[in-house]
Amino acid sequence: MTRNGFIVVELVAWMALVASAGETAADEAGRNRLAFSNGAGVQRTITTGGAFEADNPFFQSLGTNGRTCFTCHQPDQGWTVTPAGIRRRYEETRGLDPMFRTNDGSNCEGADVSDPARRRGAFSQLLTRGLIRIGLPVPRGAEFTIVDVDDPYSCGAPFTEASMYRRPLPTTNLRFLSTVMWDGRETVKGQSIRADLLTQAINATTGHAQGAAPSSAEAAAIVDFELSLFTAQIDGRTVGSLATQKARGGPNVLPMQPFCIGINDPLDLLPVMPGACATSSGGLDPNVFTLFGAWQSNDSSRRRAIARGEQLFNTRPFTIDNVGGLNGGAGDPIAGPFTGTCTVCHDTPNAGNHSISMALNIGLTDESRRTADLPLYRLQNNATNQQITTTDPGRAMVTGKWSDIGKFKGPVLRALASRAPYFHNGSAATLEEAIDFYDTRFHIGLSLQEKADLIAFLNAL
Repeated sequence: MTRNGFIVVELVAWMALVASAGETAADEAGRNRLAFSNGAGVQRTITTGGAFEADNPFFQSLGTNGRTCFTCHQPDQGWTVTPAGIRRRYEETRGLDPMFRTNDGSNCEGADVSDPARRRGAFSQLLTRGLIRIGLPVPRGAEFTIVDVDDPYSCGAPFTEASMYRRPLPTTNLRFLSTVMWDGRETVKGQSIRADLLTQAINATTGHAQGAAPSSAEAAAIVDFELSLFTAQIDGRTVGSLATQKARGGPNVLPMQPFCIGINDPLDLLPVMPGACATSSGGLDPNVFTLFGAWQSNDSSRRRAIARGEQLFNTRPFTIDNVGGLNGGAGDPIAGPFTGTCTVCHDTPNAGNHSISMALNIGLTDESRRTADLPLYRLQNNATNQQITTTDPGRAMVTGKWSDIGKFKGPVLRALASRAPYFHNGSAATLEEAIDFYDTRFHIGLSLQEKADLIAFLNAL
């Protein structure tokens, strides 16, 4: 059976799965809903495009290696891929699914996959963390040089390029994006997000799928499909519907959620680009999430926990210090530490990403957090000879700027429950680990109850 035929079978199988879970996979008007169970309950995706159709180029092999957009963006996994899902596909296909290609799915390009043991070892980052390899050269004219490399995979030219290992970002809720890709390499200043996504669709086809550039009509159809998708948790395992008793969980409210680039921006930068807010944001309203306030006095203790978690996310103060791109040093918009909440960096109303294109360094790639399965790069400033050691130079591999080392964008926070692990490098296997990172990094001092409430809230998104 062709890969496209396999996709059709999978879509039909999903609809049967949804029906068996008590959800309607396709309404009579247009087959515009999909739902899947996860550890926190049930997640639902709706499309404003009318229906889920397997003939969209998103589901078609446009390259030479059998991959499609769908290969790494699966609806039951939050429109990305998870290690559990990847391992299942590996076992079912003995590692022959198009995902397992050595151009970027393996730890190193052209890895030895000549026997089962070598094949499994070659894809260890994909199988354990759900990471795709991104190989980039040091930009011409960069302010730094790679002077030392400790690479467990010995990839590429050691001092002129770097291999980074990153999670595929979801292809849903894209209407709330302010930046495309973790390092923003597809985002062009002054260009619309839709134009950025068109470029991303073309580059994914020529790169990940090793094909010729898709036609303008094919790229447009992919982006239109992606922009029509809205995904959120609709049912909590212990609380039932997340859209009952005046709560506003689930995806149905997302298409109506107001958004423009720069909305609720704490820096009030007013970027000039298509889709940007026409007027001042008026500064930050920290009450970014307003989904579960009605549950604060609910009869259910578990629903009250979700409401408490939302309130903590919005209002719990802590000191924000040394965040590169925000207040980490010279050239950053804020000088020195200040008191804020989670919503300083997750300011987009009811979506949770940053509403302007702002890459930040919160320390995820510091040498102190390095694990043996990640490379370690020592970079030296060409002007000052200062050195930084990092597992991923981040945006610096796009701009060449010393100040961009270790910087990444934050993702949209909806539909978190289906897409662990978290952060660009999958370093937090669970939401518990992600919260522990922030609690330690910013010395928040969360109690066990507060952590449990935050997890309940994040799982409800």
